[in-house]
Amino acid sequence: MQKSVFYGALAAAVVIGGAVGAATLDDVKARGNLNCGVSTGLVGFAAPDASGNWEGFDVAVCRAVAAAVLGDPQAVEFIPTTGKTRFTALASGEVDMLARNTTWTFSRDTDLKLDFIGVNYYDGQGFMVPKALGVTSAKDLDGATVCIQTGTTTELNLADFFRVNNISYEPVPIETNAEAQQQYLAEACDVYTTDASGLAATRAAFESPGDHVILPEIISKEPLGPVVRHGDNEWGDIVRWTLNALISAEELGITSANVSELAGGTNNPEINRLLGSEGTLGDMIGLDSEWAQRAIMSEGNYGEIFEKNIGENTPVGLARGLNAQYTEGGLIYSPPFR
Repeated sequence: MQKSVFYGALAAAVVIGGAVGAATLDDVKARGNLNCGVSTGLVGFAAPDASGNWEGFDVAVCRAVAAAVLGDPQAVEFIPTTGKTRFTALASGEVDMLARNTTWTFSRDTDLKLDFIGVNYYDGQGFMVPKALGVTSAKDLDGATVCIQTGTTTELNLADFFRVNNISYEPVPIETNAEAQQQYLAEACDVYTTDASGLAATRAAFESPGDHVILPEIISKEPLGPVVRHGDNEWGDIVRWTLNALISAEELGITSANVSELAGGTNNPEINRLLGSEGTLGDMIGLDSEWAQRAIMSEGNYGEIFEKNIGENTPVGLARGLNAQYTEGGLIYSPPFR
């Protein structure tokens, strides 16, 4: 989501990022909190509640990392970033990691010297329109005005789709999801396009969500996941395996409710290794044996986090789909803990 194509401004930050180097774990411990880059506000994924407390699907990943490293899921400073500022914030060391609906692409991984440590949501770009327009397919949008976030490759995907289908559109540039929502509801554009999960989250915040339709076309692959700086392998391992711990916990039947009991030992060796009653996996990433217990206890396993924040029984209303466990026909899958 919000795939920045304006990389030139990042050159200096990338150099600085190299200097930030391999001391992230030490910095986080010394500071006593995790600086996590999130979106500027996307319901279900990352947004402050009425009391200013951040919550959501991506927020839970930040809290799990803080719990694993610092023993406290609340020890997180959430730093809102836009499509234009997120990579600079990470490269410069302003944030320790990004967890904000960011797509893993070749150029970001290589040219920007960033490391995507996994996928926590498989997505694709879609279109939302008012039901009153009577449109049932994106191919019927010839001549439409389209709200599109600037500085993103969403713009390129959009241009490709309209060109391939020999139809035209007029872009209405916006910078944040909040601005997109405002402009769309004010009828400054006929269509809003971004990742389908973002469209569902945006629609959930409307006063009358049922008045708007997400069209069936998905025009791109958008694997979304946490990001860290390139070159700090120890920190990358911690964030990667914290996410994997949440995913494996769901597969293994470990929940926020039973993790303490299971940590005492079971007849399943992988559960024992993950929760620290056997082996020394924590030592291998510079943490204690209970790191994964704390991560899972913070807001639950992957499935609990999904259902609580964006699942079918929430206003966002997303089915698991591709984000089901591989055992259920989805793509969510963790390497083994051994």
